[in-house]
Amino acid sequence: MLYTLYYYSYWLLIPAFLFALWAQIRVQTTFNKASRFHTGMTGAAAARRILDSNGLAHVRIERVSGHLTDHYDPRANVIRLSENVFDNNTAAAVGVAAHEAGHAVQYATGYSAIRLRTAIIPICQVGSYAAMPLFLIGILLSSVGTFGGDIGYGFMLAGILFYSFATLFQLVTLPVEFNASNRAMKALEGVHTMSDAELGESRRVLSAAAMTYVAALVTSLLSLLRLILIASGRRR
Repeated sequence: MLYTLYYYSYWLLIPAFLFALWAQIRVQTTFNKASRFHTGMTGAAAARRILDSNGLAHVRIERVSGHLTDHYDPRANVIRLSENVFDNNTAAAVGVAAHEAGHAVQYATGYSAIRLRTAIIPICQVGSYAAMPLFLIGILLSSVGTFGGDIGYGFMLAGILFYSFATLFQLVTLPVEFNASNRAMKALEGVHTMSDAELGESRRVLSAAAMTYVAALVTSLLSLLRLILIASGRRR
């Protein structure tokens, strides 16, 4: 019975896997296409302009290695742009850099969703690390008699609870990322140095990137549902 439940529960993850794969491929293909549209400024210059216009001259911009490893580090007050974004003057590079500048503006203005995400990071990190060990311990204990089954079920519930924290993080991340992209596009439109076609390509890059976060949430939700189904089936 348990083996059958395990087997069929894995089917829940197939749509999520395909969705995530599609999202990653779409990001890469959209970025490559937008890289053919050259603009009048580099990614670093675009980020710098957005930061300065929002009174964030103290936020530094650094180059980092890797492909699409761009991020904003609020602890160091620095935007790190990958090599194919920092010096490139393409619609793709400008869009990605502007998005990271959008995150810096979120922190500076006290955007509520990013404050909530920052606040729950510690418990979500604990949840992501502890969830599966607790759940697996619960499965093992549930096979040791009635008393062990009750304790094991408790461990499985604890694992589900901890995993739900990780899912909560993915849920809170969505508005943060969409808002950063919206801020980025409004800032780029206000610069008046990009054509409508270039702005459109930058917008498509950000939209494609946003879908990876949607895919991450869907995967997390289906994984959580899978754990719930296994626990309820084991309980019966």
